[in-house]
Amino acid sequence: MVNFDCSAMWFKNATYVVDAFNVDPLYLKHQHQGHAPDYRHWQIPLGRRFRSLKLWFVLRLYGIKALQAHIRKQVNLAHEFEKLVVVDERFQVTHPLKLGLVCFKLRQQSNEVNKLLLTKINDDGRIHMVPSSSKGTYFLRFAVCAANTELSNIQFVWKVIQELASSVLTESKRGVNTNQSCCK
Repeated sequence: MVNFDCSAMWFKNATYVVDAFNVDPLYLKHQHQGHAPDYRHWQIPLGRRFRSLKLWFVLRLYGIKALQAHIRKQVNLAHEFEKLVVVDERFQVTHPLKLGLVCFKLRQQSNEVNKLLLTKINDDGRIHMVPSSSKGTYFLRFAVCAANTELSNIQFVWKVIQELASSVLTESKRGVNTNQSCCK
């Protein structure tokens, strides 16, 4: 709902941030200082775009309850995707689900086979995914983050992944070279 260069920070005590980023030259002083939060002290850039205004508009437009409902819906959709991964014995979830992010890979397959799956997914063009790696394990990341994502979208994505995984596993069993260069 807010573009990538803006995000929320939650503080128990905002004075620590204000003390760290406080910039108070004479030309920036005004008569309302100290009466309300001065958000210029909550960030590094003074001359950059006013990113917090974007967040303010989203909060005003949707409200806290609607944002909470939106986040809960996305988390629930991620849980639905995770269930689909768990049910298919060819796949495994590699990390605990966090908000709308599900990390998974082909079970008992090499990093190269999982890289090939990602290459096929992205080359296919119906969906786009990105990888990650942790402790030498390469995996795919599925993030529920679009504002209008519905369960039908989750099911569509999963069908595409299953279809392309079948192709990759067939190639792998036939001994087709899975050492293709991707994601260098």
